Amino acid sequence: MKRNPVRERQGLAGAAARHEFDFRPGEGIPFWDETAFYQFSTSQIEDDLVAPAEEIENLCYEVIARAMEDETVLQRMGVARFHWDLIADSWQNQERNLYGRMDFSYSGEGPAKLLEYNADTPTTLYESAVFQWEWLEEAVVEGLLPDSSDQFNEVHEKIVEAFSHMGIDSVLHLASNQEIEDDKGTLEYIGECANEAGLLTHVLAMEDIGINGDAQFTDLDDKQITTLFKLYPWEWILAEEFSANISASGTRFIEPAWRSILSNKGLLPVLWEMFEGHPNLLPAYFEDDPAADSLGETYVRKPLNGRQGANIEIFRDGRLEVSREGPYGDQSHILQAYCPLPEFDGAFPLIGCWMIASKAVGMGIREDKNLITGTEANFVPHVILD
Repeated sequence: MKRNPVRERQGLAGAAARHEFDFRPGEGIPFWDETAFYQFSTSQIEDDLVAPAEEIENLCYEVIARAMEDETVLQRMGVARFHWDLIADSWQNQERNLYGRMDFSYSGEGPAKLLEYNADTPTTLYESAVFQWEWLEEAVVEGLLPDSSDQFNEVHEKIVEAFSHMGIDSVLHLASNQEIEDDKGTLEYIGECANEAGLLTHVLAMEDIGINGDAQFTDLDDKQITTLFKLYPWEWILAEEFSANISASGTRFIEPAWRSILSNKGLLPVLWEMFEGHPNLLPAYFEDDPAADSLGETYVRKPLNGRQGANIEIFRDGRLEVSREGPYGDQSHILQAYCPLPEFDGAFPLIGCWMIASKAVGMGIREDKNLITGTEANFVPHVILD
């Protein structure tokens, strides 16, 4: 694994326009950096990232199976008892999942360590699936990369394939908070993939979803929503009044409710309890667990349902070293062993492994100047070169 400097494409401004990205002369595209790329070998991708990610995915299924039998799992994760049946039904009905992103700390040496799993609402999908692939192709044409350059990237094809196997026989509705640009862009891209798979789609805002007299969810045209892809966290949905209608609505959700277990940071201590010593897992405990004392005075503190690094704190030798503010500080927390991100040229890359239909099919790298990856992180493309 190397970080290599490279010049920007000559047509970067045109690429930004084609993909409807902002472009600032002299600065480039916000949150995108192609003045460098990360280089990996095939074995690093296949052995150090793909194989562990798919193994962890299977371990996650064992966690869910346990949660279905042991109510203390959902209790520790802070899931209200009122919603346990909804989660259990979605699992027992084998409702299919579409996508998620496992975030790893990985330096190119030693096992990759799972930091967390966003199994519900991950973004930077378009940058990973489309924009960095186009960068690779154009960089080869411009002589910036060797002709033999490749990329770990089957994300687009696998999303389309997954949609074609989901058995959706009516309009697929897609909803998000339309005021969040990242979510809006991701939703549009997911819709394009669904269209490519032959599905009819209808995009709307979460707040525009209604309920008719038969307790069915409807769109603004009063059409029943039979299948809903929602780029909206399950914990937000379950906190709203309309969540009481989910079971009776007949609506199929993508991601299904059982994925809320995997996107909860409480997954990490349960994984460690069940599979202690696994080379790709870090020791982790619920904050009130006496066993957390085994971490000593150096650890990371995370809220159960945080996003984009918010309210994460890194303690070293008992002192708060790095933290990010956010709206999740009042939640229960977990403590995780501190595994610092590697440093390359003053930046800290976080490896995001894309899981489509539970298979590892691609990668995106977000790079921050802070040890906690946050909203100002840049996406940096990668290349496979042996």
